[in-house]
Amino acid sequence: MTVERFLQTVDGISTWVGKAAAWLIVVLMVVVCLEVFKRYLLNAPTAWIFDLNNMLYGSLFMLCGAYALAQNAHVRGDFLYSSMRPRTQATLDLILYFVFFFPGITALLYAGWDYAGDAWRIREHSNVTADGPPVYHFKTVIPIAGALVLLQGLAEVVRCIVCLRTGAWPARLKDVSEIDVVEEQLAHSEHVDDEARQLAIARAAQIDETARQRGLGGDNKI
Repeated sequence: MTVERFLQTVDGISTWVGKAAAWLIVVLMVVVCLEVFKRYLLNAPTAWIFDLNNMLYGSLFMLCGAYALAQNAHVRGDFLYSSMRPRTQATLDLILYFVFFFPGITALLYAGWDYAGDAWRIREHSNVTADGPPVYHFKTVIPIAGALVLLQGLAEVVRCIVCLRTGAWPARLKDVSEIDVVEEQLAHSEHVDDEARQLAIARAAQIDETARQRGLGGDNKI
């Protein structure tokens, strides 16, 4: 029970941060639209808008890294992985986490901490323009994102250990996915009967599960 609570707590933190960071795409869209209006209609471009766009976009991707890992959403290049037994998958994951993941994320966290510290000490500004905006707050996102991914990586290692012991992957927090939209559209469709609707939903769910390339056990909705 303690292990399950730990996994759900870490998944919850990664999911909350990822969803909060996702709102940056809305901010980015508003900034871009306003800049297009100013630049082409008012002939008053903003010199530092390029820096702001980079900071918003970069923060979005960095802060959503742990969320993607929690949802098992990172792309896998191994086409054999989906055909392996859960214990074989867990063994492979465990090896790769210690050989590649932890050294890389630890290096990112260590370098990012120094990187952000130096930026705060000198109150660093962008040098892309003559009067560039401050970037030290943006560079602080690097170690924060690294720490979140590292924490989620520890949870993934625990998952691997549980799978090795039980032969099944422990549950993950389930988030909204494309298949949920498909099911909702089919559920309200007036052009198919109930039997065809249920078959289509089941087929779509099967395709979605196959694409995930991993048997994750029962899912808990958040």
